[in-house]
Amino acid sequence: MNVKDSVAIVTGGNRGIGEAFVRCLLAAGAAKVYVGSRDRSAGAHLEQEFPGRAVAVELDVTSEAQVAAAAQQCTDVSILINNAGAFNNLTLMGAPDLSAARQEMEVNYFGVLSMCRQFAPVLAANGGGAIVNVLSAAAILAVPNMGGYSPAKFAARALTTSVRAELADQGTQVSCLIVGSVDTRMAEHVEGRKESPDTVAKAGIKAIEKNIPEMDTDAFAIGVRAAIARDPAHMEKQMATLLKVEKLNTGR
Repeated sequence: MNVKDSVAIVTGGNRGIGEAFVRCLLAAGAAKVYVGSRDRSAGAHLEQEFPGRAVAVELDVTSEAQVAAAAQQCTDVSILINNAGAFNNLTLMGAPDLSAARQEMEVNYFGVLSMCRQFAPVLAANGGGAIVNVLSAAAILAVPNMGGYSPAKFAARALTTSVRAELADQGTQVSCLIVGSVDTRMAEHVEGRKESPDTVAKAGIKAIEKNIPEMDTDAFAIGVRAAIARDPAHMEKQMATLLKVEKLNTGR
């Protein structure tokens, strides 16, 4: 489908990759983009910069009531970008309780599912449209020191495949983006080279316009997939060493 003249909604659209999506969609000719965020005022700077084209919407993806309200308000949407994410730097065994893992699953999996369920009828009414789920290299390679985040992204990747099959008959494209190391607040703890959020957003637009089911957005993600293909057992061992490095750095 064409992004030009479309109407999109971006969850977590007030900063980082989400804000990059808002800007890139508008630059590509989208007629309007709804900027979803837990605090509606967080998207005010985009409303001011793009009057009438960027519209802030209060949207906590873990609230079924707010997701339903957004679908009732944004009835002209033809592109859904599920970008909102949560990351807690905890391991599965080392976390004090299950609250962090539950929160990551609520945002990264159930939030995506809730948005897909509520907006599927909206997309159908507007010709089918497209869904893009922003995932991570941690969705294709289990990362033990991302204890709750990696399993949640794995689940969201499987969700993408299932939703694609379920919505095929209504003409809805469903894609996911495998994102590597990106310069965002969520990735402040990550060392080394980081891509611009624009890189991810532009890849997402390409996935929409070319109907690409799964797309690696940057060099890091491409490298991870290649390494898994070459030697998955070695990659598993390499990821396990991250726990030892973390223990040395933290003294735990």
